[in-house]
Amino acid sequence: MTETFLPEVNGVAMTLGRLVGGLRERGFDVEVIRPRQVQETAQTKAPAGEFVVPGAPIPFYRSLRMGLPATRKLKRRWQQQRPDIVHIATEGPLGVSALRAARALKLPVTSSYHTNFHQYGSHYGMSILKSIALAWMRWFHNASFCTMVPTRQMQAELEGDGFERLRVLSRGVDTDLFSPARRDEKLRESWGAGPDDPVVIHVGRMAAEKNIGLAVEAFEALRASVPDARLVLVGDGPAKAPLSAKHPEYHYAGMRRGEDLAAHYASADVFLFPSVTETFGNVVTEGLASGLVVMGYDYAAAREHVRDGTNGYLVPMNDEAAFKRRATAIMVERANWPAVRAAARDTAQGLTWTVIVQLFADTLAEAIEASRTRAD
Repeated sequence: MTETFLPEVNGVAMTLGRLVGGLRERGFDVEVIRPRQVQETAQTKAPAGEFVVPGAPIPFYRSLRMGLPATRKLKRRWQQQRPDIVHIATEGPLGVSALRAARALKLPVTSSYHTNFHQYGSHYGMSILKSIALAWMRWFHNASFCTMVPTRQMQAELEGDGFERLRVLSRGVDTDLFSPARRDEKLRESWGAGPDDPVVIHVGRMAAEKNIGLAVEAFEALRASVPDARLVLVGDGPAKAPLSAKHPEYHYAGMRRGEDLAAHYASADVFLFPSVTETFGNVVTEGLASGLVVMGYDYAAAREHVRDGTNGYLVPMNDEAAFKRRATAIMVERANWPAVRAAARDTAQGLTWTVIVQLFADTLAEAIEASRTRAD
């Protein structure tokens, strides 16, 4: 059960798409329950293996929808075709419906923690909602057999907030898709970049919670010493219009997918990622796989996989001044880039989805066995 799934473009949809695809390759019969997506109508036929329910726009994410309550509908469906286990990936009304229906039918439930929604409120002037959202998510996830989180850091933080039975399930990266081999000089030319001009890229939603403003400030700081530097912004969101009005000289690539997205990564040089609300940050490992010089705050995926000065660069959490200083310093250290980029690629090649999917499958099997033991 998830509020977002492919072909929607975000880290949750991508991760779940990989897990579902990997389970099906192993012979699992998987049904994805999700809300009707923005581009779909009531007459749109759902893809095979997906059960679609009505939805409503998510606040601050108008391009996505949350599922409306559907407890009775899910109970009827699961009574007719009883699943072995229910995995819930998101904590909205549809997730609660899935939890209630599963409990009523005595089905085992696992969950995964993908988004720090309780941190988003402060970026939109509603800090008062943080404690409410945290309490809600703690209640929700503690009702499952276990909650899968992407990093050891997140495990420790959530345990401190009262979350129970946490398991680390990291993220893989497709190193065939994201590769330095996809570098495209013609694409760079379209950005106004010459062969030796450094290109800085940011990939992600252009919104306050992604700290896009700091990425721009860091670029402006480094451009003061390297006037030929270019900034490419891949993604969309509420910050795009005001930013493009203020800085029309930047290249706004919009949403990109698949090989097109991979070419944008590989054709850049430096990846700045200043977000402070990630549970993981798949774009970090995609940047590593693409052989970029990756710089981010010392947390989430960057803490897990970046070794400062070796395969990328880390900055102390929330130190904006240090972030801007380090971005400028990286430009001075361009002689080190080939070694850093090679090490970044080597790191990514050890992060395969095969291992992650098998760990996920093993955890589901453990939850099913525990449920059967209790029933006996």
